[in-house]
Amino acid sequence: MDTVILCGGKGTRLREETSVKPKPMVEIGGRPVLWHIMSIYSRFGFRDFILPLGYKGEVIKQYFSDYRLLNSDFTVDLKNGDITMHPGYQDDWRITLCDTGQETLKGARLKRVAKYIRGERFMVTYGDGLADIDIDALLGFHKQSGTIGTFTGVRMPSRFGTVRTDRDGRILSWEEKPVLDEYINCGFFVFERKFLDYLDEGDNCDLEKEPLQALAAEGQLSMYPHPGQWQCMDTLRDSIRLNELWSMGEAFWA
Repeated sequence: MDTVILCGGKGTRLREETSVKPKPMVEIGGRPVLWHIMSIYSRFGFRDFILPLGYKGEVIKQYFSDYRLLNSDFTVDLKNGDITMHPGYQDDWRITLCDTGQETLKGARLKRVAKYIRGERFMVTYGDGLADIDIDALLGFHKQSGTIGTFTGVRMPSRFGTVRTDRDGRILSWEEKPVLDEYINCGFFVFERKFLDYLDEGDNCDLEKEPLQALAAEGQLSMYPHPGQWQCMDTLRDSIRLNELWSMGEAFWA
């Protein structure tokens, strides 16, 4: 089954890093966040990836073009240019990289790589979100739901503490950064192929708007409630936190 990882956004809220590289290439522990996301799927046996590229997509192309050399020992014969790879290379991923435009929204990016998607079911996720998600459980939930699409929902802690008061302003409860009752969409989608019919290639086709709203209106969208942890790399603060978790051996997604 193919997994599409959306890699085309500009990452404007992480400009400290994304002025020179696309957000999926921002590193955690010396590896791009994209590599960490692919490793999540790979651990469950899903190693076929499609990457719709946009902003600074050439950086991602170069990374995977040189990937084997960068991650292996090798001998180069300078006389004739022959390169001999030595045992030790492990990742057996198959990666299709496709330019989908600089200003294209996510739904259109997905539609533009449809020709590379094989089979009647595929997965999609964002190029900046990490989770300790059980991909097999997600797929099992999707199959049982019988819907065209499934997204993964998580309950997030509030950024701020909350208080409840009576009419006179007396504090009834004080809770520091409670977990919110509402779920948010954290990606890790599963779709039947017919979902591609809900998309078009126009730049302004946004995945989370008309396509998913249409599925929801038709009763064809389900939510897999992820009980574990999730974190996106959206800001410099997120980047620092994820690298701290990695360096402390507490990377929940690894």
